[in-house]
Amino acid sequence: MNGKTTNVMIVGVGGQGVVLASNILCAVVVEAGYDVKKSEIHGMSQRGGVVTSDIRFGSEVLSPLIAHGTVDVMLAFEAAEAMRFAHEVTPGGMLISSTTRLAPPKGPTRKGQVEYPAMPLKEAEEFCRGRIIPIDTDSISRELGNPRLANTILLGALSAGLEVEETVWTAMIRKMVPPKTIDLNLAAFQRGRESVALAEA
Repeated sequence: MNGKTTNVMIVGVGGQGVVLASNILCAVVVEAGYDVKKSEIHGMSQRGGVVTSDIRFGSEVLSPLIAHGTVDVMLAFEAAEAMRFAHEVTPGGMLISSTTRLAPPKGPTRKGQVEYPAMPLKEAEEFCRGRIIPIDTDSISRELGNPRLANTILLGALSAGLEVEETVWTAMIRKMVPPKTIDLNLAAFQRGRESVALAEA
């Protein structure tokens, strides 16, 4: 991070755990000694609408809003949302995306029904100026025995590229997830870290 302000954007849809993930990230960087500002847009989150969170941290942060095209790391909980926001990643930045594909909202448009993109992460490459790292969070969650682990899997992936001790991450996860799910979430976090290492190899 080298003293500069780091911009992280988390995108997904309602019910995927975007807010919890952003809260954990904020707690982690505060514990690590950074100033942090956060902004969230919930939209129609209760109906599966888009949810985004901007998190900025560094030695001193004056605004919670990330300027267009300056996202250092984006976490996308859903593949089409990764495609939608890929243009916000700064040159040399990183887009870490779940390969999860959720059905689009139903309803008439000028071209008929909304259609899901055929290959959203492939299409994201046209707009993303950084690296794209896909992570199959659905498969990892199934292997661990709980379908709701995408947020800590992706936080694990994010942690691999930030200069914060792993022990700080695990302490905040222990503190902020439901007590009965601590071990599962810690396992998911580790799998996320491993997924990035494998992708980069």
